Amino acid sequence: MKFIDEAKIQVIAGNGGDGSASFRREKNIPFGGPDGGDGGRGGSVIAVADRNINTLVEFRFKRIFKAQKGENGRGAQCYGKGGEDLVVRVPVGTAFTDINSGEVVADLAVDGQTVCLAKGGRGGLGNLHFKSSTNRAPRQHTLGEPGEEWELEMELKVLADVGLLGMPNAGKSTFIRAVSAARPKVADYPFTTLAPNLGVVRVDSERSFVIADIPGLIEGAAEGAGLGHQFLRHLQRTRVLLHLVDISPRWEDGDPVHEARAIVEELRKYDQKLYDKTRWLVLNKIDMVDEAEREAVVAKFVADYEWTGPVFVISALDGTGCTALTYAVMDYLGTQEAVQLEDEPEVDLPTAD
Repeated sequence: MKFIDEAKIQVIAGNGGDGSASFRREKNIPFGGPDGGDGGRGGSVIAVADRNINTLVEFRFKRIFKAQKGENGRGAQCYGKGGEDLVVRVPVGTAFTDINSGEVVADLAVDGQTVCLAKGGRGGLGNLHFKSSTNRAPRQHTLGEPGEEWELEMELKVLADVGLLGMPNAGKSTFIRAVSAARPKVADYPFTTLAPNLGVVRVDSERSFVIADIPGLIEGAAEGAGLGHQFLRHLQRTRVLLHLVDISPRWEDGDPVHEARAIVEELRKYDQKLYDKTRWLVLNKIDMVDEAEREAVVAKFVADYEWTGPVFVISALDGTGCTALTYAVMDYLGTQEAVQLEDEPEVDLPTAD
C-alpha cells in the first residue's frame, strides 16, 4: 500500500430536522390544541484514532464526509429521529488543521482518542412549545439549525521515540534493520527509502522503544531539492534524534563535515523546535576505516565539526557499537520519563473526616 501522509477533506454535519406546526384532530375533540413535535438532531462527524491504520491513502479517493440529517417533527407529539453520527477512523498521529484559518482543530496522538470534527445542528421546536394561556393555538415553529461544515487538512505524523537523520546512503535503513525487525529497502544508491519506516527496538524482555527512519535529506531541501522537507514532520514527535554520518573513506569529492552541517541547517529552516531537539552524533560505517586509523579519523571529524554532544561510533552492517547505542538510548528515554513524572503537579486527594 502506498504511504500517504497528507490529505484534504470536507466534513459536513447533518442539519437538524424542522419542528412541526400541528394540531390534534380527533372525533369529539374540536379544540385539541397543538401537538407538533420537535425535529431530530443532525448527525456529527467524529474522528477516531485507530492503531490498525497507518496511512491516509483512502482519504485521497474519498474527500467528502457527510453525516445524516435529522428527521422533521410530526403531529401527535412525534419527535423526529436524530441523524446517525458518521465515524471516521484515522491513523494514530493524525492532526487536523482548518484550511481557511490555519488553526489546528485536533491532534489524535493516542489510540482510541476521539474528536468531533463537525457538530450536527439542533432540531427545531414544534408548536407544542409555544402554547400558553394567551396563545392556545400557536402556529409558530422553528427550523432545524444547519450542521457545521469545515474544510480540513489532514497531516500524519508517525509516533516514535527516536528519529534517524542523515544524508542519503548514510546507513539509516541498514541501522534500523540491524536493531529491529523492520526490513526497509537497502541498496547502494541514494534515496532507496521513499517513505518513513518504523521499527521496534527491544532492549530486553521488558524494555523497548520505537525508532523512525525517514528518507535522507540533502542540502537545499528547503528549496525542494531531493525529497525536500515533506517527511520531516515525522520526526517532530520523537524525543531524541540520531544524526547518522557516513565516516567511510569514500569522500573523494565531498566533505562529511560540510554535509553534516548542511543537514542541521535544513532542520533549522524547517522548524526551530525540531532543530532544538536533543540530537546525538552517530558515526557509521566504521568497518570501512582501517582499524589503526579509526581513532584518528573519528577525532578529526569531531574536532572539525566542533561537536560537544554524545558521539557513538558504529557499523550498522556488522553490528559494531549498535547494542551499546540502543542501551544508551533506552537509558536516556527512561531518564526522560522519570523527569516528566517528577514535573507532574501533585494532586491533593480528599481525606475522610
